[in-house]
Amino acid sequence: MFFDMSSGMIRGLGTVVVFVAFVGLALWVFNSKRSPEFAEARLLPFADEPLPDDATQEPETRSTRP
Repeated sequence: MFFDMSSGMIRGLGTVVVFVAFVGLALWVFNSKRSPEFAEARLLPFADEPLPDDATQEPETRSTRP
């Protein structure tokens, strides 16, 4: 049996594949088991960087003079 794959059929199958991937990703992201991982990752931009070796000095302050 020979199937005639038209461009419309290929586009339709591509749409179904992308939709299934989207639904799978949405379920993975909103899974409550992953909440602690995402809570930790959400705070990564605010994590303190390690202090350099010469961190014993006082931090320089800005002058308030005009």
